[in-house]
Amino acid sequence: MTDRLRVLFCCNSTVKRDYLTGEALARLERFADWEWLQSEGTSSRPGIWGGPSEDPVEMDRLRGKIAEDFDALVICHGAPYVDAGVLDRAPGLKLIGELEGDRFGNRIDVEAATARGIHVVDTTHGSSLPVAEWALALMMIGLRNAGAQFRRLIGGEEFRRSRDDPGFRLGELTERSVGLIAVGHIGRRLIELLQPFRCPVMVYDPYVPREVALALHVEMAPLERVMSEPDVVVCTAPLTPRTRGMIGRSELELLKTDAVFVNVSRGAIVDSDALVDRARRGDIRVCVDVFDPEPVPAGSPIRELPNVFVSPHIAGVTAACRPRFFSFMVDELERVRAGRDTLFDLTPATLANRRGLPVPAAK
Repeated sequence: MTDRLRVLFCCNSTVKRDYLTGEALARLERFADWEWLQSEGTSSRPGIWGGPSEDPVEMDRLRGKIAEDFDALVICHGAPYVDAGVLDRAPGLKLIGELEGDRFGNRIDVEAATARGIHVVDTTHGSSLPVAEWALALMMIGLRNAGAQFRRLIGGEEFRRSRDDPGFRLGELTERSVGLIAVGHIGRRLIELLQPFRCPVMVYDPYVPREVALALHVEMAPLERVMSEPDVVVCTAPLTPRTRGMIGRSELELLKTDAVFVNVSRGAIVDSDALVDRARRGDIRVCVDVFDPEPVPAGSPIRELPNVFVSPHIAGVTAACRPRFFSFMVDELERVRAGRDTLFDLTPATLANRRGLPVPAAK
């Protein structure tokens, strides 16, 4: 394509203010003309991340506006559901983009769009970079037993070192074995960050082909091995019907003495009561950015255990994330304009993962 793209953004005013900004906006305006369709709707669907607006007036407005011959539709919080009725009004549409849907596709009829030859992409992984960084930090905090040391210092204890402290005995990350639960955008970035440490990495992810493991130089293994063998176990899996409660009492019992368990994904993937009970034994260290429920209740024992380090779900919350979602989307729009393949498509495998369905057969 050589002509300028026509792009419609449908989202609420917060998204427009916080996401559509900076160098990415200037870059977009060099090759595209864009309009904003304000949509402040909310979803009442319980437990659904990225639920669509349920306001029929907003749906009618989207159907009317999209008929104005746009090349791309980018949606986010506040937008109504992009269904076949919307798509039928936009025969020239080439791309639908979701800025923050966590790759669930809950605001888009992905199958209907794919059947019409429309690319569907999601750039939520813009927050995967800081999440991976915080996972690396929590791994180091756990290995150094730094949470317990910090508690002692602020509790007024005399400064001391001990050869019995696990942070002394096992504190270095270099060449420690790492178990990774899921190897999506966060997991792949974490593998990159671990390269200087020469850590052998073992991965459990039923949705990832073995060819990906070969390319990443990691070993694929069942969940039982990933929980039981490595020095550090890190959960980066999305919360889906299949992963909810996936790490329960029996899985936590597999953690070996002196192991570090890190969770930067979602608290409900782990049985919270079982995690507290396992941590109470004192022979492992636990570093979690997420917990179930959130916020962590004031009286929860997870706050008090000396071998536990807790942060308040901050891993993916940085000033750079929201503009990065948009910057990645502009990258995708540039690819569409140039006639190149998009990179961050919502595929049958992606949707099966998020819906907790079996892995689709390879074609």
